[in-house]
Amino acid sequence: ARNRSPSRDYRGASQHHSLYQLCEKTRFGDYKHPLLLGDSSNTLETSALDRSQLFPLMETRLYRRRWVMLFIFCSYSMSNSFMWLQYSIISNIFVRFYSVESVTIDWLSMTYCLTYIPLILPVTWLLDNRGMRDVVVVGSAFNCIGAWIKTGTAYPDMFAMTFFGQLVCSAAAVYCLGIPSRLASLWFGQQEVSTACSIGVLGNQMGIAIGFLIPPILVPNVDDMNELAYHIRIMFYISAGVASVIFILVIIVFQERPEIPPSQAQAQARNIPPDEYSYTASIMRLLRNKPFMLLVLSYGLNVGCFYAVSTLLNRMIIEHYPGEEVNAGRIGLTIVVAGMVGSLICGIWLDKTKTYKQTTLVVYLLSLIGMLVYAFTLNLGHLWVVFITAGGLGFFMTGYLPLGFEFAVELTYPESEGTSSGLLNCSAQIFGIIFTISQGKIIDKWGTLAGNIFLSIFLLIGTVITGFIKSDLRRQKANLKAEVQTVSVSTSVCVT
Repeated sequence: ARNRSPSRDYRGASQHHSLYQLCEKTRFGDYKHPLLLGDSSNTLETSALDRSQLFPLMETRLYRRRWVMLFIFCSYSMSNSFMWLQYSIISNIFVRFYSVESVTIDWLSMTYCLTYIPLILPVTWLLDNRGMRDVVVVGSAFNCIGAWIKTGTAYPDMFAMTFFGQLVCSAAAVYCLGIPSRLASLWFGQQEVSTACSIGVLGNQMGIAIGFLIPPILVPNVDDMNELAYHIRIMFYISAGVASVIFILVIIVFQERPEIPPSQAQAQARNIPPDEYSYTASIMRLLRNKPFMLLVLSYGLNVGCFYAVSTLLNRMIIEHYPGEEVNAGRIGLTIVVAGMVGSLICGIWLDKTKTYKQTTLVVYLLSLIGMLVYAFTLNLGHLWVVFITAGGLGFFMTGYLPLGFEFAVELTYPESEGTSSGLLNCSAQIFGIIFTISQGKIIDKWGTLAGNIFLSIFLLIGTVITGFIKSDLRRQKANLKAEVQTVSVSTSVCVT
């Protein structure tokens, strides 16, 4: 050591400086400086690189405006999901106002499921080829147009037009439901991506919560048809005004993605040449991915049950508690608010532990237990009991939503998050239609207990299917590879 030459000391200092650049992190935990391995003699010998066979680390950065993008999307999702339930939660009022059957009013909610199925593949193609911003702009435009169409339908003979307006709004939902995991991956770092996805899902749940709470307050069950039409018109105009403000915000503020990727996994995904990507080939790879297809099936069963409960909640409550339209809305609000808490807790838990399959399986099982408890306590005659059991059901059943999205992204990386989310939601819409129609008929013939047991059977099937899903966390492996790469480079520098 005493005989080292100045030139060796200089090279050692240069290597130490390169190691500092390699290992320096931002306060968010991502690497701040790019490491283009092999470009500089101050890092590693070429032979060492050949031996390690590692890809270069890329520069990553987190932008504060990522929260603005998330807030705008949540607002758009909230507005759209509010309009999903604004009919069904006061279905008995709209049945009388439009002089139609209850199943016809149910179809105003089920249009969201029906529209999704044929449109999901074109929309995911648009998401992959035109980007997230274009999809959100088109979706918020549909949402705004549909809301304004409905403002002119507060007349007893305008059911066909209100159905058309709801159909336009349901098209907007197709552009919305697959975005949370995509937005989280494009804008958020690996230590916060699950939380960001959960918050994105919360926007949808917030809209559902408002959809349960506000319509029974704005549209009281009055006998005078002119007064009833006035209240319905006020509700429609409020919806349209909010949708218009959100559309303007999307046009002016919403961006596609940050200039520098937020994580190593996203940086690697960006480096895939466009000519090597095929949308059709991506779909086929997803369909051949057995763990993902099992998740698609189990996710559809769980969320389909949630759609059925949400759509038919008014009918279930009114059957046992006549005249309690407002409390039916409050029970729905309890389900969703508890679910929002569950979603956020699950997202934070995933970011901390990365235990995707274990968490998904436990939450699914607790959803089944919550459904059974709700089913057997609904007819006890005590509304406070219903509030408690419905809250427990919502905490786990709605808390499952971001788990499914994030687990799917892990199982399918580096495939497009929008495509995997779209297939999950397509399954949920199909089962949502089947379960809503079937449970509605069962309730009409045998009562609410039989209808809820019907849903519980499928939740049990979904729990078993979830247990068979192989936990192949590909996105975590990509991020772990980058971390191992850092350790390998650091060790090589020290040895040199």
